Amino acid sequence: MNISQNIVKINEALAGTTARLIAVTKTKPLADLRAAYDGNCKIFGENKVQEMVEKWEVLPKDIEWHLIGHLQSNKVKYMAAFVAMIHSVDSLKLLQEIDKQALKNNRVIDCLLQIYIAKEETKFGLSEDEAHEILNSEEFKAMKNVKISGVMGMATFTDNQEQIRLEFRGLKAFFETLKSQYPTTENLKLSEISMGMSGDYSIAAEEGSTLVRVGSAIFGSR
Repeated sequence: MNISQNIVKINEALAGTTARLIAVTKTKPLADLRAAYDGNCKIFGENKVQEMVEKWEVLPKDIEWHLIGHLQSNKVKYMAAFVAMIHSVDSLKLLQEIDKQALKNNRVIDCLLQIYIAKEETKFGLSEDEAHEILNSEEFKAMKNVKISGVMGMATFTDNQEQIRLEFRGLKAFFETLKSQYPTTENLKLSEISMGMSGDYSIAAEEGSTLVRVGSAIFGSR
């Protein structure tokens, strides 16, 4: 199968769910990204800011760019002019920098709180308590150039599908808890759950994901 056929197949699998497809384009050549774009996939996810900037400069401007990898505060300024959503907010300090750089560009940037759901030490993310601390903080309440629009999580890298399902289900439950506890404001409107990758996107969609981040199932293995 080619890239556009893979996109059709994945979208067919997602039909009837709330999930939308993000093509994870990290390390992929421009020709592959253009093939995905021609296959009617217009949301691209990148792990590294520099690579995203380089691709943004040369590709069509109706592509929606999502930063899905771990983000250092000092890199935010390079993409603040165009990034559509940042999935990997894991500290108040990072959120403050995004707010600052978005203000300079006269924008409001959508952000997701990355929640630690895996049984692995290598993943980044906030605990549920830390997420509450951010949302309750006076610093966050004063921000005008970011909008927390949901949560993101990465399941454990395992073949145990039941464990993956339970981790996704736990993130969905936490999302619903946040929705019930925090009223919608100018900078908080909870609508997105980013979970699911090439190996588990169908489980994630079944468990309520709104954004699945798929790379190898579109472009093939590296």
